[in-house]
Amino acid sequence: VLTGFLGAGKTTLLNRILTEDHKHKIAVIENEFGEEDIDSELLVQSGAEQIVTMNNGCICCTIRGDLSRILTNLRLKRDKGELKFDRVVIETTGVANPGPVCQTFFMDDAVAPFFRLDGVVTIVDAKHGSQTLDEQPVAKDQVAFADRIFISKRDLVSAEEYEALRSRLVAMNPRAVIEPADMGNVPVEKVLDIYGFNMNDILDLDPGFLTGAHHHHHGDDVAAFMFVSDKPFDAARFEQYIQSLIAVYGPDMLRYKGVLYLKETDRRCVFQGVHMLFSADVLGPWGEKKPETKIVIIGRNLPKEAILKGFESCLAG
Repeated sequence: VLTGFLGAGKTTLLNRILTEDHKHKIAVIENEFGEEDIDSELLVQSGAEQIVTMNNGCICCTIRGDLSRILTNLRLKRDKGELKFDRVVIETTGVANPGPVCQTFFMDDAVAPFFRLDGVVTIVDAKHGSQTLDEQPVAKDQVAFADRIFISKRDLVSAEEYEALRSRLVAMNPRAVIEPADMGNVPVEKVLDIYGFNMNDILDLDPGFLTGAHHHHHGDDVAAFMFVSDKPFDAARFEQYIQSLIAVYGPDMLRYKGVLYLKETDRRCVFQGVHMLFSADVLGPWGEKKPETKIVIIGRNLPKEAILKGFESCLAG
């Protein structure tokens, strides 16, 4: 899922994906409300959804309605041999929260069995990014949902301005890899196979978040915080607490993920969620790793201290 506020550079990146000789068979779904269309030479806008095959084998499609229907149409055409693709890139509108798009892949019975959500890539404009984050709540959601953030137009700002924006983004989402992108000049490999929704125990965080460098930020209502403990959870208490937490704060819990140390088992448990949708899995034994719980929550106006105390109360005595 490719997102970013109006003018950030999504279409530049998409045009690159659609024309570069990268050997991937990609279907790009472009939302018709985008601030600018895919290069008009590549895509003729007419009728219902328009599907065009590019000379590099990619497919481009404009949405004229429901995402679930478009994905199903593409899949059926692929099954019949009418289209060839093995990946889909969805560009959301510049003013859209990517949350509902992500939820489609978990909740929609016509989509979930056939498509795996790989990750969310967000483009942030270095020149106007800070002002956009100040003024547009949806831009914060786009950052919060991201598994990878590319900062465009870096050449238009000073090194200090760039670092200030980057620090702000880390405070909002320490899970995301953050890199500059020049005129959509991003290798396709950095957009595909990022496994942002994979059930594993990898919880890489930006070192700036862990060292506390993120505390000098703007008091954004979207922020990240972390719970860490080398004491085990009581599994029943934890499950009850996380369910009540999601029931109360789910709409404002944008992305969350944890690796859990549970008293009742010698195996690692992982969980992750988007808003009210929450899933968990049991992985292998801890092995050489020291058992430890790590939970990261990215949300909007969440009562951090109260939530952390709640986690403390779930620890086994």
